[in-house]
Amino acid sequence: MIKENEVFKIGKFLKPHGIKGEINFFFENDVFDRVGCPYLVCRIEGIFVPFFMEEYRFKGKETALVKFEDIDSEEKARRMSGLDVYFPRKYYEEESGGEIKYSWNFFTGFSVVDKTAGELGIIEGIDDKTINTLFLVKDGDNELIIPATEDFIEKIDAGKKILYLVLPEGLI
Repeated sequence: MIKENEVFKIGKFLKPHGIKGEINFFFENDVFDRVGCPYLVCRIEGIFVPFFMEEYRFKGKETALVKFEDIDSEEKARRMSGLDVYFPRKYYEEESGGEIKYSWNFFTGFSVVDKTAGELGIIEGIDDKTINTLFLVKDGDNELIIPATEDFIEKIDAGKKILYLVLPEGLI
């Protein structure tokens, strides 16, 4: 059984393409092309389910057409429309050989700990609609917006899903 802390979100399935089961895939991270993993993961009714890729081809800078095993009709592909797509952390960490380059979306679900202020909350999402990418951090009813920049990162504990930051005074 695949657990939530074993995957990270890389995109979303859009509408089917054609009648043979291909589906449009909007991706925020092209890790599926860079790392040798035969499957992508979707959450269906609260359960993370692997879907094995037969083939894929890029349609644009942020979209691809994907064909999965056992998804052989437009109807079956349509059932996948709107599903978030995840990638297994295990494959990413194994193949990167110590030189890990995370996308900002990788940190969704991580706890954020500042060197001075302590635990700030959990990264609920990433806002990359503006020129500066932001972490959307939530702790109970409190919400923080923190710039996502390598300059603030002190340490990453991917196993425990903790992001250690050193934030400038007055930012929080």
